[in-house]
Amino acid sequence: MFFRLVMVSFSIRSHECLHDVERGALKTSFSSPCTAVLLHRVQEERERALHPFTDLSQSSGCSKIFDYSPGGLQFRLLALQQYCISVTKLESEEMPFSNEKHSLNDESLNSDTDSCERSDSVNSSSDYEYARQSFSSDSSSKPSSPASSPPKMVSFDVLMETAKGLSNMTLAHEIVMNSNFQMKQIDLPPQSLQRKVKEIVHKAFWDCLEAQLNQDPPEYHHALVLLGEIKEIILSFLIPGQNRLRNQISEVLDLDLIKQQAEHNAIDIHKLAAYIITLMGKFCAPVRDDDVKKLKSVTEIVPLFREIFHVLDLMTMDMVNFTIQNIRPHIQQCSVDYERSKFQDFLNKQPNALDYTTQWLTESVTEISASVTSSDTSPSDTDGNASLLLSPSSVLNNGYLKLLQWDYDNRPLPETLMTDRSRLQELQQRLNLQRLVAYIMLIIYNMVGATISGLPEFADKLKRVIVVLLEGMHDKNFNLEETLKTISVKICSEINQSLTERGYSVLTDENQTNLTGQICSIAEQSNPVRTLINNRIEQYIANLLSIPNLQKAVSVVPGGLAPIQAELEEIGSQYVCIIKYNVQVYGPFYSGILRKLLFNNLASAGTTASHSP
Repeated sequence: MFFRLVMVSFSIRSHECLHDVERGALKTSFSSPCTAVLLHRVQEERERALHPFTDLSQSSGCSKIFDYSPGGLQFRLLALQQYCISVTKLESEEMPFSNEKHSLNDESLNSDTDSCERSDSVNSSSDYEYARQSFSSDSSSKPSSPASSPPKMVSFDVLMETAKGLSNMTLAHEIVMNSNFQMKQIDLPPQSLQRKVKEIVHKAFWDCLEAQLNQDPPEYHHALVLLGEIKEIILSFLIPGQNRLRNQISEVLDLDLIKQQAEHNAIDIHKLAAYIITLMGKFCAPVRDDDVKKLKSVTEIVPLFREIFHVLDLMTMDMVNFTIQNIRPHIQQCSVDYERSKFQDFLNKQPNALDYTTQWLTESVTEISASVTSSDTSPSDTDGNASLLLSPSSVLNNGYLKLLQWDYDNRPLPETLMTDRSRLQELQQRLNLQRLVAYIMLIIYNMVGATISGLPEFADKLKRVIVVLLEGMHDKNFNLEETLKTISVKICSEINQSLTERGYSVLTDENQTNLTGQICSIAEQSNPVRTLINNRIEQYIANLLSIPNLQKAVSVVPGGLAPIQAELEEIGSQYVCIIKYNVQVYGPFYSGILRKLLFNNLASAGTTASHSP
């Protein structure tokens, strides 16, 4: 159930701008500060968004919960902003982790430097210490620690409200973690069913409008409806203090007066359209000036209405992104508490919402216990090592390392990591690419290292060749064996060409055969080069996870990874940023699970030791 709801919340973000028949309103101004963004709920009669999740839309109330319009997104942004402002006004003694400054990272996979700095400031020791204290103390003595409610039946409305809460949590998390997050108009594929349906419905609507206006006398009913929607959208761009302009717009676009004029065939549509275009030119962002100017060259009524609504959609999306940009600092200050509280609300309604997380941590405990048991030490030493290795931090770090090898397509991710699924999967793919580059470069250096020594530019060229040939390696139809053969032939060719240019003899047939064979052999899971590189990468990431503050200490890249050092440091930094923030938000939940797992493990280990001869 959790995964379905979370996927709903992810899809809500991706479908916000899909349904442009919905005319959302954003009550803000490009010149207003964030605190002046006082938004109003879009009127219910304009909530006509289509629902891609028809299997969940079993009641009419579902349309009010899943609001896909830009206005609905804006309303959720306002709710987040109001929550953030209210939290910052609380007294410090009422705030959990009040000695901590939640300056969250604007994490994105393309801009990791600033993100990691913010993540380090967020990842202060208070939440981590809180998790450790929660682990070591009795849960009953901490009424504020997260706890699940007993199983109970929930209604469909409660379920939908929970999904809405997850949507808000996911939206806040995305705003915090991705500094480049913004809403965009979705360009549907040309041959897709959605695009065809959209084009047919829109064409039918505009054809109907044109037919009504061409009647004798003209029928203005639908035109008046469109004028009313345009008026509401334009008024939504105003902040509450602009009463004079609001009154002026309401006076010119007086629908009752326009309706009377239409009844007497005295309405001037072109004059009203010109006034609307003038207002749009005042309210739009500079990037939309050309679009607004083009409207003045449209003379036909129906195409003019269509283009006006198109530009208004773009302006509305600009307002959405402007609102996101301005509320980000407020969300960063208290997003840890906000996400934790939202997840706790979900856990109260779905007590089994941590099943996959528990399974994930149980596997981590089992792996560490097995590694200790398999060591060649005495039973007493083994018990001591088990108590040392089976610490909350070691179990968590081992679990996080497992995510680098996770099967995201066939295995469910822990519930506490679902909001970072796309980021973790992308980092895993980037890391797997660098693994293969490291395998091949290590073989090249071992085989012909003396030949290319002192030529860093040539080594970089070989690496670029390998990366290009490995493009698409994550596709299901990718043939690694054939690609490695192609890479080996290209590498031999590049090396021979370099040797010839420098006046040296080319590689012998035997050397080329050996180089090709070793490169092709890395497709085998048991390949020693592959095992060596994987262990060193895992060691490097584990060292990064164990460093409290990345700004004060830097983990040394192990030997053999020099060719991918820059890429590995970037991936490791971004990965640790995600993990540190995850520990902050869900640390109390992890501590409750680990308390049961580790105490049970230690108790069983003590029982085994007492019965041993």
